[in-house]
Amino acid sequence: MAPKSFWIGGPVVVVAAALTPPLQADPVGKDLFDAHCADCHGLSATGDGPKAASIDGGVPNLTTLATRNGGTFPTIDVMSYIDGYTRENSYANMPAFGEQLLDAPTVLYDAGDGIPTPTPEPLVQVAEYLISIQN
Repeated sequence: MAPKSFWIGGPVVVVAAALTPPLQADPVGKDLFDAHCADCHGLSATGDGPKAASIDGGVPNLTTLATRNGGTFPTIDVMSYIDGYTRENSYANMPAFGEQLLDAPTVLYDAGDGIPTPTPEPLVQVAEYLISIQN
């Protein structure tokens, strides 16, 4: 006997998907980005900030991080890089923000590895903002 199909299942899924809003930029994350990152990365995060021209090697476009990583935003790498925990010599001009985050409140955050980790809340907010602006 063939399994029965139900007509109502498809439209319900479509309606639910249509009602799910797209990820919105965290206004606090954007404010933090604008205050600490936009001088180099630009307000658009595309690497066109007022200081970008003076930086050897240029400034990366942060709106294409997921595209450059096979379609997946590299959350752990980005957060570690901003913090200063991991760095490549190619971007020695970027300040490490880890010391500024030492006294920040922490939240448990799963950056995609399945491990909720105490993480400075401002770091999470900037990462979530960057995730929301991916092309």
